[in-house]
Parts: sequence; structure tokens; C-alpha cells
Amino acid sequence: MKRLFLCSIAFLVAILVALPSAFTGFAQEKEKVYVINVKSEITPGLFSYIKSSLSKAEEEGASLVLFDIDTYGGRIDSAVNISDVILESDIKTVAYINKRAISAGVLVSISCDNIYMAPGATIGSAETIPATEKNISYWKKQLKTVAEEKGRDTELVMAMADKDIEIEGVVEKGKLLNLTTEEALKLGFIDGKASSRGEVYRSLGIESFSENVVESTPIEDFINIISSSYVAPLLLALGFIGLVVEIITPGFGIGGLLSIIGFSLFFMGSIMGGNAHLLSVVLFIAGIAMLIAEAAAPGFGVFGVLGIAGMVLSIVMASSSLTLALVYMLIALVLTVVVVVLIFKKLPKRKLAKTLLLDTNLSKESGFIPAKEMLEYIDREGRAVSFLRPSGKIEIDNNILDAVSDGEFIQKDELVKVIRVEGSKIIVRKKGEE
Repeated sequence: MKRLFLCSIAFLVAILVALPSAFTGFAQEKEKVYVINVKSEITPGLFSYIKSSLSKAEEEGASLVLFDIDTYGGRIDSAVNISDVILESDIKTVAYINKRAISAGVLVSISCDNIYMAPGATIGSAETIPATEKNISYWKKQLKTVAEEKGRDTELVMAMADKDIEIEGVVEKGKLLNLTTEEALKLGFIDGKASSRGEVYRSLGIESFSENVVESTPIEDFINIISSSYVAPLLLALGFIGLVVEIITPGFGIGGLLSIIGFSLFFMGSIMGGNAHLLSVVLFIAGIAMLIAEAAAPGFGVFGVLGIAGMVLSIVMASSSLTLALVYMLIALVLTVVVVVLIFKKLPKRKLAKTLLLDTNLSKESGFIPAKEMLEYIDREGRAVSFLRPSGKIEIDNNILDAVSDGEFIQKDELVKVIRVEGSKIIVRKKGEE
């Protein structure tokens, strides 16, 4: 009897010792689920966030990655890049459209293994902007390829991108396909309807899980902002506006600072988003340098042409397509012209106008005479009464003359010497540098 009692005690102790390990084993059986938010414009910044988040999920042994989607779309190139990293991932993926997956959001959604939609959600309207035949053809091919790989209805997907596609009883010609949750479910385009992420997990047979919502870093948020299709052309415009202001004002000031900030952020967004390389920045700087060299010399020649070509080519290299680059440059050009015109209209009313306008009375009573072919001024010395960059005004024997610097910037009030006369053009250098 005593022996039976001792055996019972030993058995109970063994059970008590084993219980913690058993519960630990149960805890370890929870499936790791990672949530990646797609709740903004699809940009290079969002691609960077999704790529790093997927890598993190793979490294930490996640069994499922859920993309929580609510987007109006964005850049096609970024959507394609996001689609590629999803397709290449070894982890099971599911798209949960809790509100909308519009335009480029369609490609992100159909790249996942499963698609679930919340009640009242929508998916579709994926036409490219601009809707050129070339763009639509490429985009339809991309959508069709991914749809085929994931077993989705290719006609439904392509009808979301091309209004010329008609599907009887679903969408008529001339309209883009846009499906509600109930319509998508009825057509078998999605795998189910779910009111929450937890309902998605249970529908996939996951009862025990630990959910980790991967938050974007401040740097990724910053890249997402500066690479936005709305912000990028504004940064480009800021760079050009600052450059123009710097050229028309003496010394290095606020214009130069704004120019550096605008151009730096524009190229940073493209480079960090994976759309450009440092070569585009080097080419842009070379273009600026050539324009500065051209500005220091009379006329407009090869340096000016190469400078403009270098800047344009660098912007094209930093953009996802030629079309997007042209749109960016057009927006930047229009904004630059508008702002510069406003500057010229407002500055004369302010003290700062003195840095842009010649504050000298050029009447005949003040000794001003036109600069004609006056060879007698060769080798004569005078004083700059305005900045010469390269053209400006000089004074010789109380006569105000139009003059051009021979290849260098000349400050106001510096002593100059006439080195030659070409027609009505007087060419000068700083005194002592002949």
C-alpha cells in the first residue's frame, strides 16, 4: 500500500513537471502572422517599406503575411516592383482589401495567394495615366501575367485596365470594371468576404496566431512623401525656381539653398526608392556646371546645349518612364515661370528689388550714351556700375556703357579694362587680369 502511494506521488510530480513544457509547446505552435499596411499612394517609398517588411517576415519565420490594403493606386513602376517581391516570397500571402484597391492597387492585390474583401470594399479602375496605347498594352500584359500565375480571371483583370473590353453581364464597352465585394464574390474573383483580419485568419484555417503589424520607419515615411507623384514635381520646381533666383541675385543666398534642397530631395526620393542611381545625380551636376560655364561666357553655345541635355537626361533617368519625366518637367517649368513672373512683379515694390534692377539713372542728363562701335574705348579703364554676369553696365569718363565680361563674374564697383570691341559689344576684364 505504501509502495502504491509513493508511485502515485511520483506520477503526480511527473505530470506537474511536464505541464509547463506542454503549455510552452502549445504557445510555440501559434502561427506567426505579419501585417503590412498598404494605405497610401503606391510609390518607391512604399515599395521600400514592403520589401524590407517581407524580408523581416522571412527572417523571423512568419507563416503568413497579410497586406491590409486601402489605396487609390499610384505609380505603375512601384506597383510592378511590389508585385515582383510578393511573387518571389516563399511565405503565403493574402490581400485584405478593407476599403479599396484602385488602379495600381489591383496589381498588388492579385499578386497575393488569396484575396479577401471587407463588406462594402471595391477593387478595379486600373487605367493608366496617361492612357496611351503603349502604356495600356504594357499594363494589361503585366496584370494578365500575374493573374494567370495566381489563377485569377484574366478577362476581369484586364477589363479593369481597358475600357474597350466588354464582358456581357459584367461591364459594357467604354467603362472600366470596378467590383464591389459582393460582385467580386459572386464572380469568384476573390476567395472570401471578411469583416476583420481575424476572420481572414480563421477562414484560412488559422485558429491560434500571433499578429505582428510591421510599422514603417520614419525614413520610409519620408521617402514615401518625397517620391510621391504629387510632391516630386514640386521638389523639381523648387530646385529650378531657386536656381533662377540665385542666378539673378548677387552672391549665394536663399535661392541657391532652395535649389540645393529641391534637387537633392527629388533625386533622393528616386534613388532611395530604387528608381535611379548616382549616375543620374552626377549627370545633373555636370549639366548645372556646364550652364554656369555658359553663363560666364558671351552668347550661347555648346556648353549651354550640353548643360540642358545633361539635366533633362538625368531627370529622365531618375524617373520610371519618359512620359513621367516629361510630365514632371512640364509641371516644374510651368510653376517656375509663374513664380519667377510673380517675383519680378513684386520685387520692385520691395527693397530686395535693388539686387535685381540697376539702381542708376540712365538718362542723357546723367551722362549715358549708347554703346555703338566706339573703338576709342579699347584699353580704357572704368568701373562696373552693375554686376556683369556676363552682361551689365560700366562707367568710363562719366559715360554709362553696355559691356560684357570676358568669361568671369564681375562685382559691382570693381575696376575694369576694355580689351576689345565687337560691333556694338564692349568686352571687359577685371583690371590687372588682362
